[in-house]
Amino acid sequence: MRQAIPLVSVLLAASPALAAYNLVKEYSGTDFFSGWDFYDNFDNTTNGKFHNALIMGDRGDVNWVSQGNATQSKIAYVNDAGHAIVKVDDTSFVPYNSKRDSVRVTTQDYFPVGTVVVFDATHLPFGCSVWPSFWMKGMNWPNGGEIDIFEGVNMMTTNQMALHTQSGCSLSSTATMTGKAGTTDCSSGTGCTVDETQNNSYGSSFNSAGGGVWAMQLETSGISIWFWTRNSVPDSVTNANKTIDPSGWGAPSASFGSSSCDINKFFAPQQMVIDITLCGDWAGVASEYQATCGGDGTASACYVDNVINNGTNYADAFFEISYIKAFSTDSSTLVASVVGGSTILATATAAVDSGSANEGLRIFPGLVGVTVASVVAAFSWVML
Repeated sequence: MRQAIPLVSVLLAASPALAAYNLVKEYSGTDFFSGWDFYDNFDNTTNGKFHNALIMGDRGDVNWVSQGNATQSKIAYVNDAGHAIVKVDDTSFVPYNSKRDSVRVTTQDYFPVGTVVVFDATHLPFGCSVWPSFWMKGMNWPNGGEIDIFEGVNMMTTNQMALHTQSGCSLSSTATMTGKAGTTDCSSGTGCTVDETQNNSYGSSFNSAGGGVWAMQLETSGISIWFWTRNSVPDSVTNANKTIDPSGWGAPSASFGSSSCDINKFFAPQQMVIDITLCGDWAGVASEYQATCGGDGTASACYVDNVINNGTNYADAFFEISYIKAFSTDSSTLVASVVGGSTILATATAAVDSGSANEGLRIFPGLVGVTVASVVAAFSWVML
């Protein structure tokens, strides 16, 4: 098997004092999908017990289609209200041993430590077999860290937030937050998890309440996630058009502090991801599926009961997103480009100067956290 081994180098400039969070990126309106890449492959990332692993492999039961196909089949588009729709195909007949079409999109930009992301949705996917998420990941996923802001399966009623990292990061037992702590080892299969305790954070209740808003703060001091149902969104969030200040938001739903997780070590600059898969190794686990969806308790129940045949089960399996905004203590985001066979992360205005690459260079054995946009992160890959 070919394995990718990252050799990570970072050119660090002097870090400025913490400044205000200024708007650096907004995804909204008719241009929402500008700046996103469509996955255009079957779900080869979600492990699971597919009904016929010899044929299709242990993966989620979807094909994440290209932008052209998603546009043509109306599973990724902007509606008349100016909201982005990302959905599962609910009109096609899917024969046995096939997968259903869905969408996964990833931002072309990367957002470093020193970022606040705000996600406003009026409708979220839910239903038996449905596994939606809004999350963030580093370039060398999963080694660059993962932040699950919104995620759930089947007929769950509350959102689950989580971090996924290499060994050495955990959720502190003394964290100040309103959510309920679950697993604490962020390197475990489930990651370190926090369950939302507020009402209307998932499923039909979220949609009936008119949706809601999440905010995620990625800082050297820790990672915090807030949730507000529609009628309790602070004005400081609703009116945040140029700057944002989290200091008045109170205790977050989830707090992953740096006392038990070195953010700069475990979290590289992050891309946003929106996706919906079906079944897989959470929604499709027999005990998990049966808990809220019934079925006969077999490993194939999730697939057989939902994915194949007509798509009427998926009428509610869609995101309706008002906007996503990213604010940063810096003035720009990071973008990836290939220079001399290496993938380089740099600011939109930064130039890669190979002649001075050794000046201030630090080599890290694994992960890099970037706190200022005057940082160039160079990732070299060796294929075995």
